Amino acid sequence: MTLPDHGSTVRSALRGACSASWSVRADAGRRLAGTAQDAEVAAVLLRLLLDGQDTWVTQETAEALLERGDETGLRLVLAALTAADDDTGDHLHAAVTNVCCQSDEGLERLGTLLAALTGDADPLIGEEAGDMLRGWAFRR
Repeated sequence: MTLPDHGSTVRSALRGACSASWSVRADAGRRLAGTAQDAEVAAVLLRLLLDGQDTWVTQETAEALLERGDETGLRLVLAALTAADDDTGDHLHAAVTNVCCQSDEGLERLGTLLAALTGDADPLIGEEAGDMLRGWAFRR
């Protein structure tokens, strides 16, 4: 893997994302979430969200992305949901609940972000956002 030209912290986290250790991969996902707007980092984050070896990596990465509180983080989680198996999808939904659904403010922010993402350029992400928006509407 050729590492993009990032600071040493990001380069270290990108290396960690390839680790055989689930805990190192989970830590890498948490550390990389802050630079999710970078296309190369986003690709690594998507891989971590769909980690086939340990769902802890999935959930930690998803929670870190959702803690950003922006479209970038939620969009990546929605992208993962479009490709996730049932078990991984359960952990992605749990991350949404853990981060976004603990207060009225969190639910309102989630609704606003989901509404914005229903018009995403990627129709699968737009559809996933719409499905989630309808699913979480009862909580508002």
